[in-house]
Amino acid sequence: MGVLTGGGFRLEEEPGPKQNIARLQCARTAFVGRTLRGPVNEPVSINSFADFQRTFGGLWQPSPLGYAVEQFFDNGGREALVVRVANAAGAATLALKAGRETLTLRALRPGTREFLRAGVDYDNIAGGEGIDFNLTVQRVRAHGTAQVEDQEIYTRVSVAPTSERYLGDVLAGSELIRVVGRIPAQRPDQTLDPDSGLPIGYVGSNMDGDDGAPLTDYDLIGSDIHHTGLFALDTADSFNFLCIPPLSRDQDVGPSVLLVAARYAKARRALLLVDPPAHWHTADDALAGMRSWSFASEDALMYFPRVLAHDKLRGHFESFAPSGAAAGMLARADETHPVWGPDKSEEPILRPGYRPACLVPEDKRVKLAALGVNTLQAVRSAARNGIAPQTLGVGSAATADWQLLSRRRLALFIVNSIERGTRWVIFSDPSVDVVRVLENQLREFLEGVHAAGAFGQRRVEESFFVAVPGALQIVIGLAAGRVGEFHGFRIDHSPLGSRVLPVTLNRLSRNPS
Repeated sequence: MGVLTGGGFRLEEEPGPKQNIARLQCARTAFVGRTLRGPVNEPVSINSFADFQRTFGGLWQPSPLGYAVEQFFDNGGREALVVRVANAAGAATLALKAGRETLTLRALRPGTREFLRAGVDYDNIAGGEGIDFNLTVQRVRAHGTAQVEDQEIYTRVSVAPTSERYLGDVLAGSELIRVVGRIPAQRPDQTLDPDSGLPIGYVGSNMDGDDGAPLTDYDLIGSDIHHTGLFALDTADSFNFLCIPPLSRDQDVGPSVLLVAARYAKARRALLLVDPPAHWHTADDALAGMRSWSFASEDALMYFPRVLAHDKLRGHFESFAPSGAAAGMLARADETHPVWGPDKSEEPILRPGYRPACLVPEDKRVKLAALGVNTLQAVRSAARNGIAPQTLGVGSAATADWQLLSRRRLALFIVNSIERGTRWVIFSDPSVDVVRVLENQLREFLEGVHAAGAFGQRRVEESFFVAVPGALQIVIGLAAGRVGEFHGFRIDHSPLGSRVLPVTLNRLSRNPS
């Protein structure tokens, strides 16, 4: 079934009218920042830190992103999206001799850790065809090695511009390399093995790649038109948390990044994880800092303090921004309890090997919670008061319900599941009674969530309502904190995509206004 995402039309299988609405995962985390290697401005799904190492090069001292991803998986995260952002990074070139001229190729991915090599042969090409050749391009683990990570083979390509297999056109679809400058009129020479002289050798890329300059706030924000920076996530499927680690070990992201990222998270029905400023060393620092803190959003949350973890590159414990570890802990908690479960009334616990960078006394913990700041813990204590995690919408949220993290996550979980599970209506069979099927699907899904305890002790009729004004429009109401009131959402489907809008509901009629 076809679905249009922010990046264009994509074919994928979606639930249909005969299937139940599935409950989506709630802790898929998107990371945006600088890495050693990998595709730029392209979201990549990973399921382990080993995946991150293979694609993005692993830990890198100049960038906190790798550490945040490592801490996410160490603390229980299962699935992440990573967007590599670069600032004026340069790609390595590769030179192939073509008689007296040179064919120059350039790696598609920039950086000093993108190692390519290319081989040219004339196998199965008649001797008189002096413009055709075979080209093999490989990405290798390290310069000068033969440990191949990726490979592309192009047979019977040509240096003739009129050919259907013209080299410049063929390599335009490569995921490894591009042509630079003019293509010589003569095909490139065969690459020979230096020991045997046989045409089985390779030419390695030059050492002219550049990792670029440190990132700026502008790099992280990127462009919504060109889908760069955090807007590269336009081409990704849904995610639940957005994590933008600090620019460097000692430089926080600026307020402009937080504002744009929170708005973007809201548009994607996700939550932004905000790192506390690096100079908040104690609970008193955090309380003082929150008095002048100008950022507030019901679509964002913060955990304090920073975490102490072993830095494998430096060989000792270091202090790190906590958002990656916090996202992992939330993901781990979701595996044992749903987002509305009983343990959501307490802050998650760091796994062994991680500990808070400072102690937060109980009275300061309560004061921070009142300001929307959650506290990290290494162990649970019966002496502590149970404090429900908050969003940063305390005092500014459109509704008091969205100050509570569990209620905000529950609403996002329900809306995201319904939006995803009802996309089939865009391409529905004309013979299907869409309105009737939708109503049945919605009620069955919401009744199942009710039976699981999502709405507490409230009766079904007090917990939600659904309305289907048309085949491509859905209105749902979810019980608010005050009995008799509902949070309303309208889901509009169209061939151009789907959107979700909050709606105001008349308390008595339950009709959107």
